[in-house]
Amino acid sequence: MPAPRISVLLPVRDCAAWLPTCLRSLARQSLASFECVIVDDGSRDGSLSLASDFAAADPRFRVFATEPRGLVPALNEGLGHCRAPVVARMDADDWMHRERLAAQLAALEADATVAAVGCHVRLFPRSELADGMRAYERWLAGVSSPDDVRREAFVECPVAHPTLAIRTPLLRELGYRDRGWPEDYDLLHRLLARGERIAVVPRRLLGWRQREGRLSRTHPAYSIERFTACKASFLAEGFLAKSERYVLWGYGATGRALRRALSEHGRTPSAIVELHPGRLGNRIHGAPVLPPAALAGRDPEPVLVSVAGATPRALIRAQLDRMGYRETEDFVCAA
Repeated sequence: MPAPRISVLLPVRDCAAWLPTCLRSLARQSLASFECVIVDDGSRDGSLSLASDFAAADPRFRVFATEPRGLVPALNEGLGHCRAPVVARMDADDWMHRERLAAQLAALEADATVAAVGCHVRLFPRSELADGMRAYERWLAGVSSPDDVRREAFVECPVAHPTLAIRTPLLRELGYRDRGWPEDYDLLHRLLARGERIAVVPRRLLGWRQREGRLSRTHPAYSIERFTACKASFLAEGFLAKSERYVLWGYGATGRALRRALSEHGRTPSAIVELHPGRLGNRIHGAPVLPPAALAGRDPEPVLVSVAGATPRALIRAQLDRMGYRETEDFVCAA
């Protein structure tokens, strides 16, 4: 077969109930020049047999079976077998729109400065979506450019990893790693830390299944605490690399968790900005609690905005902009 234009990296573990739908959505792609590298990570439910039968009928699908080692080893195993200049991620219980691969490959070929590209998602089944996941879906739909991705990177993961398509040499250089927090969020921050640009095709090209047994809901590496630990590590290495002190705007649950995580990296707040009248004028962990207006008269220090909710963050962004603060340089939103 001629070399494919894009490789789909698909790890599988006990997904027999959903794998046929996933594979059929791949087979019907409008872009015919692809390969799908399936890594079966020790499935016990017939997933390997299903994948092998599919590959026997369509040579674009290649199957590699391993002992059960976990997601990160499976991803790195599959990456070694990818032959195309671009690798697109996919999860075995999701499905993709027939234009997904063509649209993402076109975006990468149109702009050599873009290292990777995601797309928007539709979460399903709709009847089982909690309000929080519906809000996350809406938030993801508002991320549509490399600037958006960089600006929102410490709020949530701004690109759903099953949508990511990335240039193969770069992914091989970085690889996937296990740091005790989500491997996809870790990869995104390592890309951004290098100055790479991550674009988004602003179309819903992936059906992202939400189910109780999904790894992101069951594995401790995907807990809120581990997401916060990941954020704190990259903030300490990047935005706060030259400053052990910072201003923390917001001291709700998210702000408190971020302060604790950053303290493990020797970063402590010099002041806390709050609106709560009962806190103003007090001290929290030695830091004075100030109203927002007080920032205008302080020596410039990096500001971390740790406030949940897109609307409050938009208001704070506007206020900091009026004060002359530049986002990603002088302040970062980290909910």
